[in-house]
Amino acid sequence: MPKVMLRKGKVGQLVFYVAKQDLEAEVVSLQFDQADKWGGEIELNDGSKFFVEPLDAPPPIPVTVRATRL
Repeated sequence: MPKVMLRKGKVGQLVFYVAKQDLEAEVVSLQFDQADKWGGEIELNDGSKFFVEPLDAPPPIPVTVRATRL
């Protein structure tokens, strides 16, 4: 499970970054993005998918979390 950083891009989109793989991609979809639940399956603009354990509330961005490649 790599540690990944999620941050806001220049135009407000969510950006997914894995330092050890030098992977940076835009988040296309996030399974849970509500006030009471955040995380789940994340799809990137290159077609790859990752899973982040859902949290009870959206974290402050930027945030570092553990993700599993699906």
